[in-house]
Amino acid sequence: MSIPFNQSSRRAQLILASLLLASLFSLALACCVGSVSLSFSELLHAVVELLQGAPSSLSATLFELRLHRALSAFVTGGSLALAGVLMQALLRNPLADPYVLGISGGAAVGALTAILLCGAAWMVDLAAFGGAVAVSGLLFLLAYKDFKGSGSSEGSTPTLLLTGVIVSSGCLALITLFLSISPDSRLRSMVFWVIGDLSGAEVRYTPWIVMLGILAYVCNMARVINVAALYADSASTLGISVGRLRKILFFCAALLTASAVSSAGSIGFVGLIMPHACRFAWGPDHRLLLPASCIAGGCFLVLADTIARSLIAPMQLPVGVITSLIGVPLFLVQLHQHRRHQVK
Repeated sequence: MSIPFNQSSRRAQLILASLLLASLFSLALACCVGSVSLSFSELLHAVVELLQGAPSSLSATLFELRLHRALSAFVTGGSLALAGVLMQALLRNPLADPYVLGISGGAAVGALTAILLCGAAWMVDLAAFGGAVAVSGLLFLLAYKDFKGSGSSEGSTPTLLLTGVIVSSGCLALITLFLSISPDSRLRSMVFWVIGDLSGAEVRYTPWIVMLGILAYVCNMARVINVAALYADSASTLGISVGRLRKILFFCAALLTASAVSSAGSIGFVGLIMPHACRFAWGPDHRLLLPASCIAGGCFLVLADTIARSLIAPMQLPVGVITSLIGVPLFLVQLHQHRRHQVK
């Protein structure tokens, strides 16, 4: 039995509103929890001080620092989750994630090169972004004929995927080389960057512009993505330019990954498990899946980063370790439930 459009729309609005409330709760929790905890009254007082533009107390200073880090975590997680949805739609592979094509490896090569050469923080971010863009351009050139095609995607997906795996292997070799020859004084920061770390992340407008702009753009194309995902072999006969759609999905996913990785390093599993979780909970309709995955990914990374900096405070763990420790069992549970659902 089909669900009436207005009922489906109300359901989607309720889900997105619930996710937004959960995100606000995760941001508030991130601002309260740490080596020095803040009570709810102290949090409200800190918000008032910050709005007045004169944070003078310890609680206001802690709130400002934690809020900046939490916002960086949210935009990073949201970008990775959104890129994961687009990658899975592009490759038609449920195991695809933002790092499957080696874009993260290119960013890591650029960042480690800057760290090895004693680059400033802004130079590391710029080098990471440049490395990710360079690998994206290389992949596009190597698989140009596949992007140009307008027929079935069955032939293009393995070619693009294998090209990304080879490029990723080359980047991994360079990363290993850099870690082997780096001095001890820089090795720790390099390892933390490769694993994924938000301790040095700063609030910047560019990642927010990239994430929100791409989210609005792909949500406008959600119906087209649905048709291409359900009827990939005959999508061109339905008036869809498959080649153009592949290019759009690839470049949007690459830009989101480059933006996220340049801010926080290679944080794994967010772009893999959050689209699966949202798809399992609310269905494969990209009109809901795209914004829901973006919000859920941001919320998830904020909570993971809160655990990373609070678990053994005052020491901080790389957030990539926490996302992997949570992501592995969570993905296995999702996979088991999916298989059990198929059997039924």
